[in-house]
Amino acid sequence: MSDALPLAFSLEVSTARAEGRPIVALESTIITHGMPYPQNIETARMVEDDVRAAGAVPATIAVMNGRIHVGLEADELDALAQAKDVMKLSRADIAVALATGRTGATTVSGTMIAAALARIQVFATGGIGGVHHGAGESFDISADLGELARTPVCVVAAGAKAILDLEKTYEVLETNGVPVIAVGQDTLPAFWSRDSGLAAPLRLDTAEQIAAGFKMRRRLGLSGGQLIANPIPEADEIPAEWLRPHIETALAEASQKGIAHKDVTPFLLDRIFTLTEGRSLTSNIALVRNNARLAAAIACALVEGTD
Repeated sequence: MSDALPLAFSLEVSTARAEGRPIVALESTIITHGMPYPQNIETARMVEDDVRAAGAVPATIAVMNGRIHVGLEADELDALAQAKDVMKLSRADIAVALATGRTGATTVSGTMIAAALARIQVFATGGIGGVHHGAGESFDISADLGELARTPVCVVAAGAKAILDLEKTYEVLETNGVPVIAVGQDTLPAFWSRDSGLAAPLRLDTAEQIAAGFKMRRRLGLSGGQLIANPIPEADEIPAEWLRPHIETALAEASQKGIAHKDVTPFLLDRIFTLTEGRSLTSNIALVRNNARLAAAIACALVEGTD
């Protein structure tokens, strides 16, 4: 417990907090809903090790036994990776999960809330949610976008997931005053692909510049976080033109089957995994690890730049 909040810190994270060391939050839905066991836990451990190797401390976040766990011990991580009936938690349902003792994996939205409560400034993920195709009828828009507008966490992702309506997703972020910053290029990435074809509203090239921009937002009293759109490494990307027909096929199947709400993204990612013969998952792992390394560098720059 901490400050009357239902927070439980791992030993590693607790020590880092006491010593003022940089910490990077990591989500847990990629473990419970993104990959099969044991690949999920192997990837989670690799990502945590990437953060450590870059000079920061990883804090994988999940809800278990009525607590928000900020950092998971080895046995807790293994238990989560094999757990069944795990809730996907965002702003709408995290409180109920805590109150009822449910096990829950945090989405981008849920992880941002937990990170802010734990005073962690930087969070690494794969890709954010956003506006789904057909949202004009379904109103299916991820809570991630609203969270970025209100919660002061720097989110490092490979842009929004390519299965989304990217133009509308970034339009919603712009309307809500969320800085969208491409790293090292003038176009926004598209998750598995480096180039979405959309111009980046902002560009920064170093972790130090990103940290400085985040600190300035706090000095100005601006609410919300910022999205750091970090392109997947060239060696690991899937060209957008090759991937597009597979995404269209998966979207059409989801529509035909009536897949909706929180089931949409897992369904689409699973179908694209099959359609690409596993290539999408290999790229997904590579981009998450790439984001973790950049997030660690930003966290280090924030600590080093503390007055």
